Amino acid sequence: MGAERFLLAGVMGWPVMHSRSPMLHNYLMKQHGLIGTYVPLAIKPEHLAPALRGLAPLGFSGCNITIPHKEQALRIVDEVDDVARRIGAVSCIAVRPDGSLGATNNDAFGFVENILQRQPSWRADAGPVVVIGAGGGARAVVYSLARRGAREIRLVNRTRARAEVLAREFGPPVTVVDWDDRGRALGDGAMLVNTTSQGMVGQPPLDLPLDTLPTRALVSDLVYVPVETPLLAAARRRGNPTVDGLGMLLHQVRPAWQAWFGIDPQITPELRACVEASIPRI
Repeated sequence: MGAERFLLAGVMGWPVMHSRSPMLHNYLMKQHGLIGTYVPLAIKPEHLAPALRGLAPLGFSGCNITIPHKEQALRIVDEVDDVARRIGAVSCIAVRPDGSLGATNNDAFGFVENILQRQPSWRADAGPVVVIGAGGGARAVVYSLARRGAREIRLVNRTRARAEVLAREFGPPVTVVDWDDRGRALGDGAMLVNTTSQGMVGQPPLDLPLDTLPTRALVSDLVYVPVETPLLAAARRRGNPTVDGLGMLLHQVRPAWQAWFGIDPQITPELRACVEASIPRI
């Protein structure tokens, strides 16, 4: 990295202004004494290809990709690594020295690191895992659970057909459960993961009564605005251990920075507190 180079990275989404990534990355840039900035890039789906192609000429080191671009980006970049190809979605793009674009998916890494940091004794094979949703986030969660030895993953989605596509791609241990049977699916669950945007600020809460869920089951939510979603609040009140989605965002910074800047940043409690303080409470 030449001293004359102003470092640039960002996050592409539509919408994107709710993202805490700019605050998080700029905090770290300051901490590491880097001259540069990380910007929110509000990109409409029809403009994704030219926006990605503009990264290299604009001098970007890379960018994160968020909803709704994660699956479309896969078809635009020059090279997709095995993790992103298996998941079927992209979360991070690096601009190579020759200007070509390499893509990976750090969602699975962030999901597992976050769980293990908060619940070090967690095991994916402790019992059935119920996953709500069938989008890009669900793909990353199912991939990481299967990699870590989960023997039964029950996929619940309002639109059954979407869940069935995912189940076909991943094969056993994934089974699809009808939305109307979601309560029964929780009955002997060891873990519950919400991968939908339900419960996010401005969205309705997830319609999932927890009455049948064992109180020892771990409840995790990928939503982090607010940090404690209605689902996590309900789980905590009945005594379930919970893991919020903020750590998943934080842990993804490490592989992204290694790809963009060759730096492995520390994810400190101060960093988490700084980002958490900026998130509205419901």
